[in-house]
Amino acid sequence: MNILYSNWKFCFLSFVVALAAVLYNLEHSYTGEVPRMDLNAKGEIYRQKNKTCFILGASGESGKVLLNEIKKSNIFSKITLIGRRELHLDNQTDENLVQKVVDFEKLDEYAEAFQGHDVGYCCLGTTKAKAGAEGFVRVDHDYVLKAAELAKAGSCSHFHLESSKGADKTSSFLYLKTKGQVEADIEVVGFERLSIYRPAVLLVDRKESRPAEWMARKFLGPLSTLFPTALSIPITSLARAMVVNTLKEGEQKVEILENKAIYDLGRT
Repeated sequence: MNILYSNWKFCFLSFVVALAAVLYNLEHSYTGEVPRMDLNAKGEIYRQKNKTCFILGASGESGKVLLNEIKKSNIFSKITLIGRRELHLDNQTDENLVQKVVDFEKLDEYAEAFQGHDVGYCCLGTTKAKAGAEGFVRVDHDYVLKAAELAKAGSCSHFHLESSKGADKTSSFLYLKTKGQVEADIEVVGFERLSIYRPAVLLVDRKESRPAEWMARKFLGPLSTLFPTALSIPITSLARAMVVNTLKEGEQKVEILENKAIYDLGRT
């Protein structure tokens, strides 16, 4: 019995050490540096350009937090929410916020909603469990790509796309394959600047029930204090990174921000 206990203890300790090593490597896999910026000065300069933006997916968790960050930054003269239904917002008196209700199955008929925006933010998405395999691809690829094409035709110059860590169009996993494919297809659309964000598990308390994510958050929450970017990221960091990145000078036509880069940018 003592031998079995000793073996079990050794195996457990070995697992913990191996896990810590993996998390450490993931935490330090990104070696880039985020340049320091005077956000107040950048924001003021950007505000004077009188630019407008739209948000796709403002009813989702990422979109809601992003909307709050954008409103807080006050860098746009107008914000347009494009979605399948009108949202009931806490503050209904925002004069620079408008809502456009569209049918994603007939987006070509709603091209006007995508006209005249300088910047577009896409947080649109669903899950295979909620929509089925075909429905997931239709939302996360087809709707997103069509929206990007209409935005480009409507004069949008900077498009922000929320993707996922591990996105790869050659992946054998439907989720990662779809995310990677839509990244590649939107790149072909030809925006002046395309910013792709690949966050890990988003730490957020969803209103809708997703048991797998709930369990992941319970496990990753404590780990995030030691390894904040290895496997997860606060949803507020993603939203803030998207806003801060809007203020940066675009040195690359297409930029992919992995989880650590998003986290660091969100702390700027």
